[in-house]
Amino acid sequence: MRLFINSLGASTGGGLTYIRNVIPQFTRMPGVELIVLLRPELRGEFRNQAQVEFVECEASWVRRLWYEQVQLRRIVRDFRADVLLSTGNFALKSSPVPQILLSRNSIYTCADFYRDLLARREYRGWADTRWRAAMARKSIHWADITVAPTEAFAAALRRWSGSPDVVAIHHGFDREQFSSDGTPLSSEVRDKLNASEGSLKLLFVSHYNYYRNFETLIRALPLIREALNHRAFKLLLTCKLRGGENPGAYRPDAAAKLVRELEVGDIVVELGAIPYRQLHQIYRQADIYVTPAYTETFAHPLVESMSCAVPVVASDLAVHREICGDTALYFARFSPEELAARVLQLVSSDSLRATLSAKGVERASGFSWRKHVDDLFALAGSLAANRNQNSLSSRDRQAPPASSC
Repeated sequence: MRLFINSLGASTGGGLTYIRNVIPQFTRMPGVELIVLLRPELRGEFRNQAQVEFVECEASWVRRLWYEQVQLRRIVRDFRADVLLSTGNFALKSSPVPQILLSRNSIYTCADFYRDLLARREYRGWADTRWRAAMARKSIHWADITVAPTEAFAAALRRWSGSPDVVAIHHGFDREQFSSDGTPLSSEVRDKLNASEGSLKLLFVSHYNYYRNFETLIRALPLIREALNHRAFKLLLTCKLRGGENPGAYRPDAAAKLVRELEVGDIVVELGAIPYRQLHQIYRQADIYVTPAYTETFAHPLVESMSCAVPVVASDLAVHREICGDTALYFARFSPEELAARVLQLVSSDSLRATLSAKGVERASGFSWRKHVDDLFALAGSLAANRNQNSLSSRDRQAPPASSC
């Protein structure tokens, strides 16, 4: 099978995590020829994948849309692909080959996100997201089948799009690979971690964006500090709450202002972006992992933190419960009071922390990139076989009747 992966939509966060992990898994499969369309700046990450054909394209959002809908069809034909895997929420209309769409952006279906944008007076962002959402909804119907990373999100997509052709295949995790790189952290990051030594350390791994709900987490900090009777504790962030320091157009001004108003600047430690291969070193510095996100599709950091035996406090989302089950404590997503209460519940109980840590390690082991790719390959094979069968049936119907003697 010749499989064409369109990964132009992978630029940060979960998209990058995805292609970093699935490309090596596909290359191990006998009989699979892989063609990958990606941004030039990512080519260096796959320099050891000599058996993969790479097509590079420098694409802004507008250029990407034009490229995918005009040029991609020709490229897929030129490479004689059997199946197209579109990874960035948007499908190719009238694909010349069977197409699997990977949908992993829940903001398009999230009423909370639209309300958030309006509350921040981000009217252009609101309109842009509405337009992209319309394209994403059409894409579900253009694709032969859409794959979501959790059943909770798959169900949301089926309701939102009206299409029954949405299935769930869990994203994976490879603990050995995740923890294998021993490259030292930068001196700046090491200095910040050393200065936090001896403190209770909470960790939140995310670039700054609105749907990750930083403000609820920040509002919980004074409540935690008061309950801890001013015991030293820190919140480690893998971003910086300053404009121009994060990918994307999300503005961290409101979060930075809140830090100043609540006088919690001594608690918040802005580590900045950490290379993925070094993230395991940050998790192992943490006592509790916390995520206040108000919408999600999978949340890789939950699996990563569980694998590092870090107990989890998470907003009460169906996706978070699907990923963590009974290995986490949950709180109402916009309640700093409940968030603080769950953190304090963990702080006050050594046995609860130990139980959740042990359960988390076991649960994380159930996520596998190999299984994900095996399931995806089986789906691609089924689509390709159906297309071939339909082509044969069509030719049979068009064939002239056999002459008789």
